[in-house]
Amino acid sequence: MKPILTVLPLLFSLGLCAQTDAPKPGQSQRMEITLERQEENSWKSADPGYIFSKGDHVRFRFRANFNGYLYVMDYGTSGSYTMLFPREETGKENGIVAGRDYQVPATRALFRVDGPPGHDVVYWMVSPVPLGIGDGSIAPLPKPKMPPKTLLPRCDDTMMRARGDCIDSSAGVRSIPDSDELPENLQSIPRAKSRELIIMRKEDSSLVSSPVPLTGPVIYQFRLAHK
Repeated sequence: MKPILTVLPLLFSLGLCAQTDAPKPGQSQRMEITLERQEENSWKSADPGYIFSKGDHVRFRFRANFNGYLYVMDYGTSGSYTMLFPREETGKENGIVAGRDYQVPATRALFRVDGPPGHDVVYWMVSPVPLGIGDGSIAPLPKPKMPPKTLLPRCDDTMMRARGDCIDSSAGVRSIPDSDELPENLQSIPRAKSRELIIMRKEDSSLVSSPVPLTGPVIYQFRLAHK
């Protein structure tokens, strides 16, 4: 069973851009995610609810105002789990520095949309301390299981863009309700659920902020719609 996001190597390179937005004492910790899609030979930001087609190429941009470590994995509509980042093809250096823009994948790779129609769940985990892969901190990804029950993406007429883009209002960045089950390899990580996170839209990007400093890993999801 194929995951929706297939890693394609050797196509595009990482871009870093230093900023000066590190949080001041008492200021909330903030993360910003931008979804981009390839149009011919260029990349353009996409609405988080954009409904992609099979074969489309996508990537993400990420920035935080604090130092930490980033982990990204995909739960595809086929029922497969895939570690998207860090890994050999997409970049093994997953430390993030306050105020810098990062591209995911962080190498000359990209992601290709694949799999049955529905909503992929892309898990984003940010931790103030490194979580080793394969050393017991994060267990190996489980074997594929039955595909998740998912509703087919729908165009929200009230969110139809002027250029005619089809937008699904249920897609994009979401917190993880307590009733939702985390992937098996994340269930043992203490305090990994979304704890009182504030999620806002900023044009084509999404802002995730924590009113208190993170003392452990936090995880949220990006629901990627595709037909």
